[in-house]
Amino acid sequence: MTDYKPEAEVEADSPRGLIPLAVAAVIVGAASGALGALFRFSLERADALRYALVAWAHSGHGAASIVVVLAAAFAAALAAWLVARFSPEASGSGIPHVEAVLHGKAPPASLILIPVKFVGGVLAIGAGLALGREGPTVQMGASIAHRIGTLLGRSASDRGVLLAAGAGAGLATAFNAPIAGAVFVLEELMRRFDTRTAVAALGASASAIAMARLMHGDLPDFHLPAQPFPGFGMTAAHLVLGVALGLLGTAYSRTILWTLDASDWLTRHPLIASPTRRAFARAAVIGAAVGLLAWFAPDLAGGGDVLTQRALVGAGSIAGVTAILALRFVLGSVSYAAGTPGGLFAPMLVLGAQTGFVFGRICFDWFPGMSASTGDIGTFAAVGMAAFFAAVVRSPMTGIVLVTEMTASFTLLLPMLTACFTAMLVPMLLRCPPIYDSLGERAAKRR
Repeated sequence: MTDYKPEAEVEADSPRGLIPLAVAAVIVGAASGALGALFRFSLERADALRYALVAWAHSGHGAASIVVVLAAAFAAALAAWLVARFSPEASGSGIPHVEAVLHGKAPPASLILIPVKFVGGVLAIGAGLALGREGPTVQMGASIAHRIGTLLGRSASDRGVLLAAGAGAGLATAFNAPIAGAVFVLEELMRRFDTRTAVAALGASASAIAMARLMHGDLPDFHLPAQPFPGFGMTAAHLVLGVALGLLGTAYSRTILWTLDASDWLTRHPLIASPTRRAFARAAVIGAAVGLLAWFAPDLAGGGDVLTQRALVGAGSIAGVTAILALRFVLGSVSYAAGTPGGLFAPMLVLGAQTGFVFGRICFDWFPGMSASTGDIGTFAAVGMAAFFAAVVRSPMTGIVLVTEMTASFTLLLPMLTACFTAMLVPMLLRCPPIYDSLGERAAKRR
């Protein structure tokens, strides 16, 4: 099915060809970084356009809300149609497909995936669907790497390493987090460590970030006020927070799968028998619902970076944030069921930050002296981001490094480790597989 060798058959580490592989990885990273930066620019313009359209609609134009709803429905439907018509592999995150290619279970996608993923991602996320920008950048980076590895005449095993490195470079670019991109390759994609893979991953992530920062800037994605090193007395609180996020992560993983199955069942109708029509109709309905949400509350739609930032600085009440958390929990799974390009990471970070915010606020209300040893509410929000990621994806090191780089804070490493411990333990005891394993198995049954 594919010319990549499964992990068990990848050749042992050898210095032969290491320099060409390293050079190829740097080229892959630079290309992925440039494309990822352009994608981020496009998403920012699309978000600005959505906000401007909503603002125009609220300025008193008659029946203007209908324009907002129809625009979101059309953008989401067009994104889903592009996927169904030209590149079915571009649906959703794309990470399960990258993993299937690396493990010899699926062929690499054709180059058409790149424009479909780019345009479809801008349309879907710009329409307000609760999807992450990292899914498109990861899969586009992997596709670029496959093409560059082929053009440079690299071996099958080296092309697999480059593909993984390109995917990691895409993640690094999406969140301005180079180390997380490299760790993601080793922990989630390859699930093993060898020096050739590490060299390629580091080289690709470094060159991707160099290119992206030249084009987009070098500030961290989120601002977290400086936090003290939490005292040992906070260990129990972080363990409990991990348990809560483990339960929530299990529910979220199962809700995503249930929503995907439900959306397939609901679109089985004789009038929309073709896959393309089903994809168009499903995404149009979901897009219309998201457009209506954007009309009433613009900040609740989209990837959710604004909501994450608010949680990190402690803005909001327990009741208000809990209500938004419940809404985004449903919105994230429904948006993913639309079948458009878009990832899961950014929406997960929102849910983790908001859960941490609510938990921290309750702790501070019940135990007023706690703030003296743990800092402000941002501590729990940041720890919640990493722990929820670990619960759903089951890649704790990637989550910890990702959140640390995104918030430019290193004082919370121990609380993150503590919370991730129980956040991973709970879904494992409940026999809930990592989300990308479940999505991969589901895709394999449909192929």
